[in-house]
Amino acid sequence: MTASDGPSPTDGPGAGATPAPDGPGAPFELFVDPPAADEGRPAGLPAGFRHVYGGDWVLPDTTDGPYRYANFVMSHDGRVSFNVPGHEGGGDVSGFDPHDQWLMGLLRARADAVTVGANTLRTEAAHRWTSGFIFPADEPAFAALRAAEGRRPTPLQVFLTRSGDLPRDAAVFEDPDLEVVVATTVRGADRLVTTVGSDVRVLVAGEDDLDLTDVHRQLHRDHGVRTILCEGGPRVYGALLAAGELDEEFLTVSPVIVGGGSDPERPGLLEGVGLAPGDPMRARLVSLRRAGDHLFLRTAYRRDG
Repeated sequence: MTASDGPSPTDGPGAGATPAPDGPGAPFELFVDPPAADEGRPAGLPAGFRHVYGGDWVLPDTTDGPYRYANFVMSHDGRVSFNVPGHEGGGDVSGFDPHDQWLMGLLRARADAVTVGANTLRTEAAHRWTSGFIFPADEPAFAALRAAEGRRPTPLQVFLTRSGDLPRDAAVFEDPDLEVVVATTVRGADRLVTTVGSDVRVLVAGEDDLDLTDVHRQLHRDHGVRTILCEGGPRVYGALLAAGELDEEFLTVSPVIVGGGSDPERPGLLEGVGLAPGDPMRARLVSLRRAGDHLFLRTAYRRDG
């Protein structure tokens, strides 16, 4: 049975109005279910999406602040990039796996904003952080899901930079369908005028270092952002964890082996932050899926003690 053979979306957001996605060719295989605490909450997936994903993904209440989640792909040996010109992105690490790309599309479809570090923007200057860009075959279904959940047509493209040094020729700055916000410091805001021009919305959070808690607070308060997806890179991820600004992580573990010992170094999942032995930060497994030799983990963060 293919993904499109599943039940029609007659429950969940926009019941009867959200077309079923075709998916990546076959549904995900589910091994571990979400915890029972998720049951009965609003904003679950329509039936067609649940069929492809192999279960539900229920969003938490965002009245008091945004739901913050990250998405990464990691190689079998723990690397997130080959760090070779033209091959810095996660596609090479996943082997351009269609299930990984479809899941990225779903994660973006439920995001009001996608946050990306300046270095990721430099190395992936042609990228657009939208569902349709990463999985165009299901763009109509992703768009209908966004509309049913009351989101703008595309996520805010939010770029994080202390210095304000961003590539002006990046595709996101030329696409009229995308709304771009640059989160930076007081120092970086002055430089942005010369790097990307004066027509980009600027969010200032911090004097010399970027206050990620304040970034999320301003996005929630001033831009109506309820859900924030972090897509990189490993130093941004590390800084968010250190600041307590991530609720969950969606991690694809790929069978691809990257190796190390090269110059430049090939980064791991989390860089720039070193936790001490015995630190109470823990990741709690929420769900586990498989497609072929790829594993798809959803984890929640907590501090014990």
